[in-house]
Amino acid sequence: MFSLACAALALSAAPETPSPVVATTYHHTFSRAHPVLKHIRRGETVVTRTIDAAGLDEHGEAKAERGNPLTGPFAVEGAEPGDALAVHIKKLRFNRDWGWTAYRLGLFAMTPESIEHIYPNRYKPDLVLKDRANVVRWDIDPARGTVRLREPVSKVMNLEFPARPMLGCIGVAPRGDFAPTSGPSGPYGGNLDYNRIGEGATVYLPVFHPGGLLFLGDAHALQADGEPTGTGIETSMEVEFTVEVRKKAELTGPRVETATEIISVGSQPEFASALDNALKMATTDMVAWLTKDYGLEPWAAHLFIGYQGKYDVITVAGSMALRLPKDRLPQRAGLPGDARPARSSAPGRPPAGSR
Repeated sequence: MFSLACAALALSAAPETPSPVVATTYHHTFSRAHPVLKHIRRGETVVTRTIDAAGLDEHGEAKAERGNPLTGPFAVEGAEPGDALAVHIKKLRFNRDWGWTAYRLGLFAMTPESIEHIYPNRYKPDLVLKDRANVVRWDIDPARGTVRLREPVSKVMNLEFPARPMLGCIGVAPRGDFAPTSGPSGPYGGNLDYNRIGEGATVYLPVFHPGGLLFLGDAHALQADGEPTGTGIETSMEVEFTVEVRKKAELTGPRVETATEIISVGSQPEFASALDNALKMATTDMVAWLTKDYGLEPWAAHLFIGYQGKYDVITVAGSMALRLPKDRLPQRAGLPGDARPARSSAPGRPPAGSR
């Protein structure tokens, strides 16, 4: 009787939430040299935290230097060079009620003749960040899933919008001993700043070292296409994810999958090359994806892209993405670590980060 009662209790018990993995040291480079924060099994649920781009945690306390501090690296069992990590972002949750942004558009987002007429890049010194006068504060309402500019206050429009939480930085240690900072992006991922990398998305990253060495950081409560101010609404975040391994995937750069789309990312550092180069990178990768994983003839892949593709400017002077609808794709064969995120009630739009 005792054993039956225990069995019934075990069956009825809710699964335990994993203990959060909390970093004590944050990194500013995607480097193979950093000590592993945690070794994880394929499919294991990981709960962790990111701090904001200024190094502030959920309490507003400085935990690292400014410049997109990274949580990680996470080493994934069985991941070897030539494989790919399929990182399933299960949850992104706000853990504080404010964020910050730049005060105006970046000069890189405007025409030269307009710049002499732009307003000064100063608002109030030390209002949000010490020694900074060019940032403003936004209030985050996790319950309502909204963000609102605290000040200045427009007399014409209400600067309150639905939140759309995302991870700005997600990447692995690159090939060899290359250790790029957490500012640019590249074939390893990095500071992608792609606003579709949110809850429910799967990010595919090439593996260059045993374990993959995955890093996360730079969470945004909201960001427009292109990141034209140079920031999102920068904040800290609770993150829950799992990782699968796609053996011998031989990816050349990041890919993203949502409930409704597959996305090739032409990932390159900002200001390194024109956007048309990123477009070519994304398009070339999508052709390879369609022919290899879905079995399309090259000519069919070209025409499918030509008449169903949608391009996103990810960063104003850096990366671009090419999106295709999944409901038009042929069924693909089961692949090791194949990722198929469940469809949500709001396809392509992750929840607004409420608890």
